[in-house]
Amino acid sequence: MILLTLYWEYFKVGLFAVGGGLATLPFLSELGQRTGWFTQQKLADMLAVSESTPGPIGVNMATYVGYTTAGVPGAVIATLGLITPSVIIILIVASVLEKFRKNKYVDSAFYGIRPASTAMITSALLGLLALCLFGAGSVMKMFTEGIFINYKAWILFAVLLVLTNIKKLKDLHPLVFIAASAVVGILFSFSGE
Repeated sequence: MILLTLYWEYFKVGLFAVGGGLATLPFLSELGQRTGWFTQQKLADMLAVSESTPGPIGVNMATYVGYTTAGVPGAVIATLGLITPSVIIILIVASVLEKFRKNKYVDSAFYGIRPASTAMITSALLGLLALCLFGAGSVMKMFTEGIFINYKAWILFAVLLVLTNIKKLKDLHPLVFIAASAVVGILFSFSGE
């Protein structure tokens, strides 16, 4: 039953998350709260790992949640659930593309999707900032429960900002900064705070 639930939940995420992996974050946040499969902090951790590993963010996150929920079969089922709507839509669009290629209504619909996608990505960004830099699960909680400043995240942010703006270091591959951030995160986790 859990496999069917995983498939259905990720099918819905894949169906409505227009705009890429970051656009799935509001849906995933709600999914975690509703099912208890992961916390908001775990979501932020999954995003960090998904951003630093090869592959699409949404697929990496679906695979991870599926695996932690139901092992390897769960990982496969959650990933299939996420990508199924895209495959279906691509097959439908490919079969009728020539017919509707110059249709003004279709063109207008795609033009109208852009602001919605931008809003979903902005919402995800604000939620992550609230969680990572201020220790709040959402922007609303940040204002209602008070602001707690996550000094470790601010220190890492400041160091990376300085390092990426030093001319000699600017040319380094982004993986160097990702690896350095991972090392600092691991060191911070051992500090016990």
